[in-house]
Amino acid sequence: MRSARRSAPVRRTPRKPEASPKVIEGSLDGTGLKIAIVVSRFNEFIGSRLLSGALRVLERRGVRAHDTVVIKVPGAFEIPLVAKRLADSGRHDAVVCLGAVVRGETPHFEWIAGEASSGIARASFDTGVPVLFGVLTVNTLDQALDRSGGKHGNKGAEVAEGAIEMATLVRALAAKAR
Repeated sequence: MRSARRSAPVRRTPRKPEASPKVIEGSLDGTGLKIAIVVSRFNEFIGSRLLSGALRVLERRGVRAHDTVVIKVPGAFEIPLVAKRLADSGRHDAVVCLGAVVRGETPHFEWIAGEASSGIARASFDTGVPVLFGVLTVNTLDQALDRSGGKHGNKGAEVAEGAIEMATLVRALAAKAR
């Protein structure tokens, strides 16, 4: 038989609610931002579609037309140099890089896509300015069309939104550091 002994109630001290982590993130409000866009003329039909998508998003998100500059370069290989110069200038909150490299029958594709990618990343790392990669690297022209306003959306528009978000995040981080 069990004892009828009751144990005394356990008193618990109320736990303090754990503090939530501080979250810092950018916004999609582009008001007051200055954005540069570097676009490749090679595969211009695709580049112009990416550019149109980017410009529409920037306007819709509050970036004024006179606060946007578009620089056209011969090809994707030339994008990083110009992106770095723009980021170094101190006149832009972000740089958007647009173009299309379509795979062909030679290894040229790998060289151009790889150098454009690493050069754009290096421009951002070296300057601390968001430099965003919007260069399509695709196997076919149909894939490029699908990603420049077709069934897969417009990567130019997506990258422009990313530029706004990163520019506002960098500003928020700078404000917290003061």
